[in-house]
Amino acid sequence: MDKEAKIYVAGHRGMVGSAILRALKKQGYQNIITRTHKELDLCRQQEVEDFFSEEKPEYVFLAAAKVGGIVANQEALADFMYENSVLEMNVIHGAWENGCKKLLFLGSSCIYPRMAPQPMKENCLLTSELEQTNEAYALAKISGLKYCEYLNRQYGTDYISAMPTNLYGPNDNYHPTHSHVLPALIRRFHEAKERGLPEVTCWGTGSPLREFLYVDDLADACIFLMNHYSGNETVNVGTGRELTIRELTKLVAEVVGYQGKILWDESKPDGTPRKLLDVSKLEKLGWKYSTELEDGIQLAYEDFLHNPVRAQR
Repeated sequence: MDKEAKIYVAGHRGMVGSAILRALKKQGYQNIITRTHKELDLCRQQEVEDFFSEEKPEYVFLAAAKVGGIVANQEALADFMYENSVLEMNVIHGAWENGCKKLLFLGSSCIYPRMAPQPMKENCLLTSELEQTNEAYALAKISGLKYCEYLNRQYGTDYISAMPTNLYGPNDNYHPTHSHVLPALIRRFHEAKERGLPEVTCWGTGSPLREFLYVDDLADACIFLMNHYSGNETVNVGTGRELTIRELTKLVAEVVGYQGKILWDESKPDGTPRKLLDVSKLEKLGWKYSTELEDGIQLAYEDFLHNPVRAQR
């Protein structure tokens, strides 16, 4: 991408979009377009078509999405499928209709089968059934990346997709029940410390294995892929390292400074037993993560402390 190229970041107020925006500015990209939800509703096809017709961005980072943890996904299956399917199709189609040079679509590691061989390679997509707790979201994301692939095959476009692992960092959602596991733990332990609670109860057994990537590392990887990768197959973005939820919980408690007892409510769902990405493809291209988990959690906690409005959501 030329430093003066017109770049549209869809979802620039979210955790991923805001990180991409920070990274682009840091790397010297000058001509960046953004729109708030009030200014442009990506679920409204006509609004999206009018936007692309008027602005004609050369590059698009599609980071807009309706996201949430296990509870949010289970409570709003239809909403997660509809909103994500519609907005991504509108944006990708609008980009294609108006001659966008290159688009990067962001998916999620939950697109891979529940019992996929570990670590999960890109080619295991659609080889067996999905995890039921986030199937609706996963199906929407699979549709988006497949649409990019089909445009490439039918029309010769250069649209790529990246599949990040579990993300965390600045501008995260810290809702007590609708957020993902790491920000939820930050909030839970912080509030327990503030109230002097002797114990904290966490969901599930603590046995599932998870991988976590600091969101600014993802943003750097997205720009790297936009500049160095073309292809129909998606690219995994992660660390290639994992730990149990129980280990993660202890680490978050240490960073936050909570010293009480940690209990486990095994009546709550665990989700997928293991979800580790094979990141060898991205490493062979020349990119590797730089933020270690403990350092990243500390940065995320500082963000939580300095953003009281977000922390109360």
